[in-house]
Amino acid sequence: MNYRIWYSTEPFADFIIDHTDLKNKSFVKKKMYESDANNAKNFHTMPDHIKKILYLDAPDLIVEIDHEPIFSVEVSTEAGTGHNAFQRFARLAASVENNVPAFYIYPEAAIITRKSTPPKWDKINPLVFKALDDVMSIYNIPALLYYYPSDFRSHPDASTSTNQLSKGILHDPNRNYSGSPLGTDSEMTKMFNAMDEIISVFEKNGIVKGREKLLGKRTIIARRAFMNQEYLNKGGNLNMSPLSATIKVPTDYLLNHLSQFENAKYSIGELLRSRKETIIYKVNAAFRGDPYPGALAAIDYLLCREGKSFEERKYNLVLAWSDILVDNKKKTITLPGTKGKVDDFVKAVHASENKNILSKDYKDIANHEIPRYYMQVRYGSTYSKVKHIRVFSYFADAIIFPDGALWRDA
Repeated sequence: MNYRIWYSTEPFADFIIDHTDLKNKSFVKKKMYESDANNAKNFHTMPDHIKKILYLDAPDLIVEIDHEPIFSVEVSTEAGTGHNAFQRFARLAASVENNVPAFYIYPEAAIITRKSTPPKWDKINPLVFKALDDVMSIYNIPALLYYYPSDFRSHPDASTSTNQLSKGILHDPNRNYSGSPLGTDSEMTKMFNAMDEIISVFEKNGIVKGREKLLGKRTIIARRAFMNQEYLNKGGNLNMSPLSATIKVPTDYLLNHLSQFENAKYSIGELLRSRKETIIYKVNAAFRGDPYPGALAAIDYLLCREGKSFEERKYNLVLAWSDILVDNKKKTITLPGTKGKVDDFVKAVHASENKNILSKDYKDIANHEIPRYYMQVRYGSTYSKVKHIRVFSYFADAIIFPDGALWRDA
């Protein structure tokens, strides 16, 4: 069997290889290019089965056997309060939605220091554990979180940590693994064991049957149980961020708001009308990306999703760039915000379309651009749009602004 390890940073790839059974396999390392939007020169060279995992956002590592991806890895050292733990969630979802197990390396806590206040631990939002478990329940594919090593448990008083410059985070001292987690930490050794388990399952059973067996393996069962216990131990509940920024309304209220766009020749389509209630994620801020794309993806799995596609939702999922006022008398909603502008969304789309070369005449396409042109013929602007536009338009049934709206008819 031949392995390929697709990486964003090579030292992290070496870290995973050298600590797992991959080091004993026949493998090659390949640079991963994230999207046509940020790497127009090279993205079209990525194999189609890898592109499918990158359609929302790119993980840090993808491992494949004979052109079949078997797991991805996402790593972060960010502090985990509020929305932050969900910033990378769309990447994890994209992997699992393609039946590829996902590993998420994230700190249990990180030190934050502000002027005139002593250092303190910024702790992980435990709701991320439930979001990952809900993804697993829908796809029957592992989505596992392992703590990035830190001083949190050995130094509960953040001021006593000897690693203030790294926010209490513990990196591996081996320069060959620059920027990687401490490989000898128990969390990392458990993760390596899970990776080895996945490798073994796929080698013994093949890809299709192997996927069916993964959640039944004791290594995976134990980690899933640990994550569920951490959710409870850390006081996880459905009133935490980002769910605290959501509101449920009758879909009729949304449709009444959108009726301003209807006329004698057009009425809103069947998709929104098919669900009696709607979840609205309120972002009372100027239009932008992180951390909102990942949070929107998590809200889908925490509140709405009942199946493997956006059509299989109990509730509509709407992104609102404003606070929401509910008028029960008129059975509608209003958006009083002033920061979110629909033209900001449109400008981001325009900027992405500038990377599209489909309007060129053949004589104007350089030889090295022909494969990229042909990719865009097949996929249009799927990969040339910036990440947050891709994620918002993938997950939201509608996006509403104080001065405009976009929605799906079907």
